[in-house]
Amino acid sequence: MSPEIPAWFTDALGQTHDSAEIDADGARIAYRAWGKSGDPVAILVHGGAAHAGWWDHVAPHLAAGHRVIAVDLSGHGDSGRRERYSLDAWADELMAVARAESDEPPVLLGHSMGGFVVLTAAQRHGHAIRGAAAIDSPVREMSPEAREWVAKEHVPGNKIYPDSESILARFRTLPADTATLPYIHQHIAEGSIREVEGGWTWKFDPQIFLRARMEPEDLAEATCDIALIRGERGMATTDITDVVAERLGRNVPVTVIRDAGHHIMLDQPIALIAVLQTLLGQWRNP
Repeated sequence: MSPEIPAWFTDALGQTHDSAEIDADGARIAYRAWGKSGDPVAILVHGGAAHAGWWDHVAPHLAAGHRVIAVDLSGHGDSGRRERYSLDAWADELMAVARAESDEPPVLLGHSMGGFVVLTAAQRHGHAIRGAAAIDSPVREMSPEAREWVAKEHVPGNKIYPDSESILARFRTLPADTATLPYIHQHIAEGSIREVEGGWTWKFDPQIFLRARMEPEDLAEATCDIALIRGERGMATTDITDVVAERLGRNVPVTVIRDAGHHIMLDQPIALIAVLQTLLGQWRNP
C-alpha cells in the first residue's frame, strides 16, 4: 500500500458490495449496496454529472447496521437516459430503489444537485422517508456543476477523447477545489468515463443540466426530519441555508464542516462520515 493513501480509504474500497438495477418509469437505474439486506436503508445521492462511485470511500463506513445504497440517477453513471429530466423524476427513482430494498422508510442523503433531489423527495414522499439531508446544496442557484458546464457551452454533446489517459487528464470537479484529496480524485475520475466508438467520453448525459436548479419557491414543508450540511468554503452559504430552513417551516439543524469546500466527501471525508453516522444513528432510533 502506498504511504500516501491511508488505510481507511483502501479498506473502504476493498469492501465488497452488491450491484443491482431496477426499472423506474421506463429508465434503467443502477445502484450499488453495502451492508446486510433487510437492515434500515440509507441512500446516498451524487451531484450533477457525478455517479455512485463518489461514495465508494464513504458508504462502507456507514454500513454497520444499515443497508447503504449509492444510486446512479438517470442520465448519470451506469443508469439509463431519459428524453427529459426533472427533480420529481429523480426523486421518484430514489423511492423506487428504496422500495426494491425494503418496506421500511429510508434515509436520503444527497450532495449538491443530489440534495435538491432529496429535498424534492421529502416533499413528495415525506410520509415514507425517515429523514433527509442535503449536503452543500445551494438552493437559489443553478448547481455549480451545471452553471460551469452551461457557461462553457458544453450542452448538448460530450466531447470524445482519443484515449482514456487524455480524458482522465481533463477531469475536474466543478467548481474546482485544490483541497480535493488526490487519491479520491483519481478514483472518481476513473469511474466517470466510458469507451465509445472513436474513443472515450463522460458517462453523464449533458441534458441533465437543463433541469439542475432548485429555487426557494420549490421548497415546501415535509413531514420527515430534515438536516442541512454545508462546507465552510462551500456553495451553500449561511444566507442560503437560512432561506432553506425558513421555507421548510421548521427548526432545521445545520452542520458546518470546517475547512471543507463544496465537495465535502473529497476534501474532508472523515468529518463527513462522522456527521452522517450521527444522523443515521438519530434517525434509526427517533
